[in-house]
Amino acid sequence: MNLLPTATSTDVQERQPRIAVLPVGSFEQHGKFLPLITDTAIACIIAQEIAAAYPVHLLPPLTISCSHEHAAFPGTVSISARTLYAVIDDIRASLARSGIHKLVIINGHGGNYVLSNLVQEANVDGPTVSLFPLGPDWDRARDYGGLVSDRHMDMHAGEIETSILLHAAPELVREGYAGSDHDGGTRPFLLVQGMGAYTETGVIGFPSHATAGKGKAVLESLQQTFAQHLRALGEEV
Repeated sequence: MNLLPTATSTDVQERQPRIAVLPVGSFEQHGKFLPLITDTAIACIIAQEIAAAYPVHLLPPLTISCSHEHAAFPGTVSISARTLYAVIDDIRASLARSGIHKLVIINGHGGNYVLSNLVQEANVDGPTVSLFPLGPDWDRARDYGGLVSDRHMDMHAGEIETSILLHAAPELVREGYAGSDHDGGTRPFLLVQGMGAYTETGVIGFPSHATAGKGKAVLESLQQTFAQHLRALGEEV
């Protein structure tokens, strides 16, 4: 699987896209059967599905973000929320200088809370930035794909993430996911105590229910739902 876009400068010049798509992933633990790059891979997979269907400028991913809640598990690396904000703000400014004034951030990591604030602030003077997928987008995709678990139950390294990778990048999924289900409960102090307080394996979810077919359906749904975000930004679909 190639996570990087391969367009040339000439390609972009010919297409003259009005909107850019930026995958934002993470480098954090996903149990024993999914790699540290899971969120980055999923953000890129979603972005590639979008670029195949809509006239957007696909950017390379940001591969390290705000994974501080996973710090108890080996291999996890984070940057600060202010750094993530600043990097994306710089990217927006660079895009604007090249004539692309609208951006959709494809967020693959739920812990990147600062992205919501970034989008709110960017749109004060009019819609220019959207965050995708949002909760309702994920819920629709879960229903469309026939997933057993919901977003709260299936928080991390569970049914939906494993399904997407089984479909789009099966080489990234190791053996062991079928026996790794874990219910993390209500998790009221996740931001205080981190993931380590609610799971010993790093998994909160039900990967045993994952299938490649579900992953394919989830991506189909997200590709369709993206059109709503383009309309919200004032773009024709």
